[in-house]
Amino acid sequence: MFSLGSWLPALPGLAWGWALLDALLQGEIPQGWPGDRSGDTSDPLLPFPAGLVGACAVSVLCSLLKVYLYIQCVNNPERQVEKEVMAARRPLLEPLHVLVLTGVLALVGSRVAALVVLEFSLRAVSTILSLGKGAHSSQLYLLCQYSLGCGVSCGLSFLLEGALHRSWNLALAAGLAGLLALHARRLARHVCALYELHSRARYCGVCILLLAAGHGIPRLLRNALALTFAVADLAAVELINRDFLSTGEAVRFWTPLTICYTLLVVYMQEESRQSTGRGVVFRTVLVRMGGLFILLLTVGRWTDILHVFVSLLGELWCLLRSGVLLESCWRQ
Repeated sequence: MFSLGSWLPALPGLAWGWALLDALLQGEIPQGWPGDRSGDTSDPLLPFPAGLVGACAVSVLCSLLKVYLYIQCVNNPERQVEKEVMAARRPLLEPLHVLVLTGVLALVGSRVAALVVLEFSLRAVSTILSLGKGAHSSQLYLLCQYSLGCGVSCGLSFLLEGALHRSWNLALAAGLAGLLALHARRLARHVCALYELHSRARYCGVCILLLAAGHGIPRLLRNALALTFAVADLAAVELINRDFLSTGEAVRFWTPLTICYTLLVVYMQEESRQSTGRGVVFRTVLVRMGGLFILLLTVGRWTDILHVFVSLLGELWCLLRSGVLLESCWRQ
């Protein structure tokens, strides 16, 4: 096995240092050290890199959706004001959004993150079956931002658990996710600044490609999100079930959870039919987190209650950040 101590100088008295560094690079803490969790595999990953990957995934989603909605506004003369608002440059807001969302996802425990993923998956299936395709799909993409971040974190926990050098794997994933988010952000900035000129002049390859195939962005996002949430749902079920010692404990947890989520979905479907706008979205978030809070008061831990409040802040932050895009979806 690769070890730093095998090629670094064997300095007297520093063998423990090489051993500690090797363990940290593998995402582990040596036995006997403070923070050692030998035998506990409930959360083996470093939370910050996983949260960063989730935040970058949300950033890519918003950037691509912004490109699609901006192109729709350009093609509609009645939405020129909306186009100008969307094209307004806010150079510091996007890095701040990624940083705050990374912190939130790093603080949220795997148990609450898994519940958020399962709740959104059920809500998404219900919405797709009741509303079908169309403009509502774009709104659903925006409403899944925080759930997507939680899903990516759960998926990483599921896929990398027990892997050697998982810290290196997470660092590589975070670097690649950051690079992808940066390029998606540059694409959105390029489109908002130059798409109208380049699409008319027909000399920019990127804008010509978007002119010909920009309508396929929602389908691309739908397929990517379906795959992401399929893996995240499996990971979420596994992360929740590992806390139960018997089938009876699992039944006592999943029964009220299923009833609670079913009632929430029914309520939110009726609410969305009766009214639209930003108010109903924020009310829905409060109702969802309130239902999860009450559920975890009976079958959860005190740390889960804290993580619910952190999740509420994450949901509200994502919705506030994408307010312009939500307005554009509602006007379609």
